[in-house]
Amino acid sequence: MKLQAAPFSKPVLFFIIPSLKGGGAERVIISLANYFNRNNFQSVLISLNNDIPAYEIENDVKVFYLTDRQKSRFIDRVYHITETFYKLVKLLRTVRPVCTLSFITSANIWTGITCSLTRIPYIVSERTSPDRSVISFNYLHKHLALNLYKRAAAVVVSAKGVEDCLLNDKDFKILNNIQRITNAVTVFQSSSDEKVHHRRFILGVGRLAYVKGFDILIEAYAKTSLKDVDLIIIGDGEERANLVAQIFNLGLKERVLLPGSRSNLQDYYSQAEMYVLPSRNEGYPNALVEAMSFGCPSVAFDCNFGPAEIISNNENGLLVNNASVTDLSEAMLRLASDPVLRNELGTKARIISETNHPDKILGEWEALMKKHAATSAIPVQLTSSQPAL
Repeated sequence: MKLQAAPFSKPVLFFIIPSLKGGGAERVIISLANYFNRNNFQSVLISLNNDIPAYEIENDVKVFYLTDRQKSRFIDRVYHITETFYKLVKLLRTVRPVCTLSFITSANIWTGITCSLTRIPYIVSERTSPDRSVISFNYLHKHLALNLYKRAAAVVVSAKGVEDCLLNDKDFKILNNIQRITNAVTVFQSSSDEKVHHRRFILGVGRLAYVKGFDILIEAYAKTSLKDVDLIIIGDGEERANLVAQIFNLGLKERVLLPGSRSNLQDYYSQAEMYVLPSRNEGYPNALVEAMSFGCPSVAFDCNFGPAEIISNNENGLLVNNASVTDLSEAMLRLASDPVLRNELGTKARIISETNHPDKILGEWEALMKKHAATSAIPVQLTSSQPAL
């Protein structure tokens, strides 16, 4: 299977990310690829790792997986680095996209290096706290990232807090190409009338990872001593075993459920008593935006970054002190026992469907990509989802 040098009828855009498995960044970049592919571009999704996509990719979007990182020996890591570099440069030189967009720091660095070598315009996007990524790097790695970000057509952030964090750093404060584009409300199918759970329930949604704070949520739920409201956490991830053990040790195995990923999130959002975001860190939490768009009254930690830009406390949701088990427990108990408050918060939360409407947000991305696209690039036809590289 090879790349054929027949012209496309549309200019090509590359979308690069470390993985296509479940997560907020993955959902956004797949949505962007689908959108541009329907609007006068040929989208090419490139995943640095070989993972099964968690979200629907439209048929006409081309997908490439660069390597399969199953082993962690030093020699294997060297091989994967070499393989990723070779395949990405080959794709860029063969296809000549008019612009490349990457999400998440590791993909941003690969994109910056290879697009600089091939003279292709590129845009990078930081999707979470820079304190946990580029700012925390060692000296050489950090300054490599800084130089690549300086050369980018734009550095896109989803929250003002992420922008402030970058500009407060003594090195990254020189960046003058930062642009903020928030996340759009996800468009779901219509909700079903079929009950997803036989009792009232509190909802958590996200990757089962330490940073998502579901251990805090479970502890806070236990402190509420609620007997008639269960807790359901939708998602999968590396912390599942630890969370299962925590639930067992707290004697909550009948009331705290971890059903894994679900394709009918709209039914959970529309039926939940409340949605809770217990993250230790965020970028701009998709699940919070989704829950609010369904009028689901929401509680969130005031963490870095995003929740305070989405929720006005006691108006369209509740913000609580970051990582405070006691405060979170009290907020959950308050909402669970006050249907009037739940209704008021949920009604005002729905306004986010307008402020973060997909037409508005995707239009901002389209304007940015068109502004920086190389008009002289000549796209080529891709005939396979895997190049012979």
